[in-house]
Amino acid sequence: MSSATTVTISLALMLLFGYLMTRVVRLLRLPNVTAYILAGILLGPYVLHLVPQSVIDGMDFLPDLALAFIAFSVGEFFEFDTLKKNGMKVVVITILESLMASFVIFIATFYVMRLGLAFSIMLSALAAATAPASTIMTIRQTHAKGDLVNTLLQVVALDDVVGLVAYSIAISVALSSIHGASGGSQFTVVVLPIIKNIGALVLGAFAGWILKLTAFNRQSTDNRLIIAICVLVVFCGICSFMDTSPLLGCMAIGTVYINTTKDDKLFKQLNYFTPPILLLFFVRSGMNFQLGDLFSSKNAINGIPLISVSVVYFFLRILGKYTGAWLGCLITHKETRVRRYLGLGLVPQAGVAIGLAAMCARILGPGIGTDMQTIIMFSSVLYELIGPACGKLCLYLSKSYSNDLNDLTEVAQVDEAGNKKAPIEILIEQIQQIQKELPVHPEPQISPEEAAFQQAADHHAQYEYMDANYRMKPGKLHSRL
Repeated sequence: MSSATTVTISLALMLLFGYLMTRVVRLLRLPNVTAYILAGILLGPYVLHLVPQSVIDGMDFLPDLALAFIAFSVGEFFEFDTLKKNGMKVVVITILESLMASFVIFIATFYVMRLGLAFSIMLSALAAATAPASTIMTIRQTHAKGDLVNTLLQVVALDDVVGLVAYSIAISVALSSIHGASGGSQFTVVVLPIIKNIGALVLGAFAGWILKLTAFNRQSTDNRLIIAICVLVVFCGICSFMDTSPLLGCMAIGTVYINTTKDDKLFKQLNYFTPPILLLFFVRSGMNFQLGDLFSSKNAINGIPLISVSVVYFFLRILGKYTGAWLGCLITHKETRVRRYLGLGLVPQAGVAIGLAAMCARILGPGIGTDMQTIIMFSSVLYELIGPACGKLCLYLSKSYSNDLNDLTEVAQVDEAGNKKAPIEILIEQIQQIQKELPVHPEPQISPEEAAFQQAADHHAQYEYMDANYRMKPGKLHSRL
């Protein structure tokens, strides 16, 4: 087959297998990310080998593109008004639970297992990110509410920000360690990466201002989408040319845009556009999953197999997240139930961590990069398997949701005269109280063009009705009127 035919069929297979696998994992109540990874493993060299390695290697731009959209969407949660309203409590909890997981893993891998500075600092940085989509889905399904739910949602919004910043710092340190061992100059291996990241951050803020001038208040949603994608792709190209990560810059684009426009519609529009790109990215990650490297002695680091490192990473990250969340809630004086169970909602890890690991594999290359990606892929599958259960356990133990009407409402058992109310009276009041708490859905806003079109259609229908009545006989017209 020609190269065009091979690429086209490969893309079709990736989309088809990714979609079909979601139908399978839905029966097990697992998230779509797990389905995409499993589809990639099936298509990859270890099972069916339906996608050539040349096609897999030719799509190495997907991690940068996928992470650009993810980082841009993270910038939406960096709205200054919201951060001021939430106060510093959420920021303290987020920093502690993220960095505690990184700290615990760095101590274990660098000082105990002796895996090297570059490997240890990169693995610890990846531990900061979370993917609590399953927990948020459980919150929506159970209609959970309360201080724990509010805190969890706010921590989740800021969690990936800490992860992206930690990765940007760690990759600079890792490159410095590797090149420093090869005799590189101090400026090249230490100062230059810092300057490049600061430059990407400033350039991202400028790109966010450009996006505000060109995309905000555009009547055509198609043009808004085209402009936003163009800005992100061009920025990724510039960062690739500068040989630096686009993560902080893309996050700055989203932050500047949301704070200068207060417009979240563009973020929602991009969320509808990105699913196929994310599907292809995760399926490709599954095809790159080196399953045999987990148990191979050739890929052992300092004599320790990757499967052992993965298991240690899996359990220590959970311990670090739980301990950091507990300590953060203690410092900020959160109530006991929030302090005890918040960490359970931060267990899952997938999207951002897998994207960062793929970027790490591309930057650091075979060895540290590919081993890092193998560990993150394996542990992410395990996290996604237990994530929904941990999320529901977090909400259940904290009593954030209940199916009992007596827990959902507060209705007096006696009337004003002191007489005990009948059960039917209590039930009616409970239903009325729930109805009052339901959100009021405003009438949908329509554009002036749609209003004019609707008005013309109404006039046309009215004229047709009058014309039909005029053509009828007087007796029939009188009876109809």
